[in-house]
Amino acid sequence: MKMKSLKEIYETMASSVKLILDAFRIYWRSIFVLIYPLALLPIFILDNTSEKRCLFVVLLMGGFWVTECLPLPVTALIPMVLFPLMGILNSDETSLCYLKETNMMFIGGLIIAIAVEHCNLHRRVALAVILLVGCSPRRLNFGLVAVTMFVSMWISNTAAIAMMCPIMEATLRELEAQGIGDMYVNSRNKEDDQGETGETPPAKDQDKLVPSKVTTCYFLGAAYASTIGGLGTIVGSGTNLTFKGIYENFFRASEGLIFTQWIFLNVPIMLVTMFLTWLWLQFMFMGLFRPNSKEAKSIRIGQQGEIVAQKLIRQKMTEMGPMTFHEISVAVLFGVSVLLWFFRQPQFIPGWPTLITQHKVKDATAALIVVMLLFILPAKPEFLYIFRKNETERPKTPSPPLVTWKVVQQKLPWGLIFLLGGAFALAEGSEKSGMSVLIANQLDSLLVLPAFWIMVISSLVASILTEFSSNVAVANVILQVLAELSRNAKIHPLYLMMPAGLCCSHAFCLPVGTPPNAIAAAACNIPSKEMIKAGLGVSLIALAVLFLIFPFLGPVVYDDLNTFPKWAYRNATIGSS
Repeated sequence: MKMKSLKEIYETMASSVKLILDAFRIYWRSIFVLIYPLALLPIFILDNTSEKRCLFVVLLMGGFWVTECLPLPVTALIPMVLFPLMGILNSDETSLCYLKETNMMFIGGLIIAIAVEHCNLHRRVALAVILLVGCSPRRLNFGLVAVTMFVSMWISNTAAIAMMCPIMEATLRELEAQGIGDMYVNSRNKEDDQGETGETPPAKDQDKLVPSKVTTCYFLGAAYASTIGGLGTIVGSGTNLTFKGIYENFFRASEGLIFTQWIFLNVPIMLVTMFLTWLWLQFMFMGLFRPNSKEAKSIRIGQQGEIVAQKLIRQKMTEMGPMTFHEISVAVLFGVSVLLWFFRQPQFIPGWPTLITQHKVKDATAALIVVMLLFILPAKPEFLYIFRKNETERPKTPSPPLVTWKVVQQKLPWGLIFLLGGAFALAEGSEKSGMSVLIANQLDSLLVLPAFWIMVISSLVASILTEFSSNVAVANVILQVLAELSRNAKIHPLYLMMPAGLCCSHAFCLPVGTPPNAIAAAACNIPSKEMIKAGLGVSLIALAVLFLIFPFLGPVVYDDLNTFPKWAYRNATIGSS
């Protein structure tokens, strides 16, 4: 029998290793789903308590959320399987977590936002504001950022940036067509190549286009504005609603989060953060405060450029035509929803629910009042012509409502609803099992620090983790621990939880950090290194503004913020103060 040479043995081994690595590369998600739970088993096998069983579920879901080996919404359903089987919560208790009041508020807010998108009202508002602020490169960028921020306060961050990308691209391309700046630094070369050969470059070459500094500034500005704008209202982002759900679940005796107070505290933080972010991006990419720089000279387009941009925006406004009955109706109902939220418990006067009932009416009810009207009121006023003498002018079929269920089904992010539900189920299980107390007790070494520094440390941790994982997933894990830590430290829960909750949205550095970053990066091929450089500055700005404003404005809005309220004690009853 012929012996294999050493070289053949090495080649065989190398081939086997390559096959194993290829298999792992292809099937790593399936392998992780099988191996990771087995690695976690000793957690509760060695100490089979409810706290350790719940910790097993939390770590399991955390690993699955970080790696995305299963879709995020599917991972969020794990408590529905494991909590009853492991004796943490029964099936009824677990399932109720998936449609709490906060989730119903989220659904209502999303349907209102979908109605706004459905009639294109958001696009009309965007174009009108851009015309209002002016069309020089700096003012145009400011207008786009301001519009994105405002829209993102009311609709999802992803929808806000998705709406603005086509508007920005059309504006920049029109300026480029007029010879005023380039959208891509190598676009001219590609046009020259096309002119010489008479052929269009292959589709794969589109990925090699490098955005100009101005293009990068516009798209990154809109991405960051959609994230920062989401901080302004409770309905602005999924992390805000996760915070609301966890806070109200842990502290049932509190009055909960009030829409008006949230706005009074967080809108100033949002506005200052956004303005400083805009200045930072202008400095980095458009030569602000550096008048002789290459970037500053490239945007001096003069009156001709402003006229071109203004002409394009006016053309788009003309194409939309006058405001329709559909748009006016949705705009009115949108305003009604804001007023209902604002005056539900405005603090300075009795809220409107007190005029109707003694029962507690929360923001979900206000949202769903408007949702019902969206499905009742017609999109066209054709019913007014039903008694016309001229038969041809009478409607033959009923008008569709302001928003249809088919549109809602297609656009509603059902996965995010499950994700929020999973977060609330984890919060409920953590509290009932005592796991959150167990973890908070391990952090007792932090209690020697002043409350301000505990808030800073927890916010920094949240800000770093959210760059690499789902914002909602990070909020779910951190906020539960902070809820218990606030009890141990006798610090008002909002003092620790609100800054950390806001920081869970501070994903500015990586395309994978949050959908707006990914959409902006994909829309114009923004290099990751450019996003990291810009995002680090924005992250520092956001943290600095939060740490400077929150400790001073917070006690003004929440007059007991510097005390530990009675309702925050474990087993406190409703009505404690």
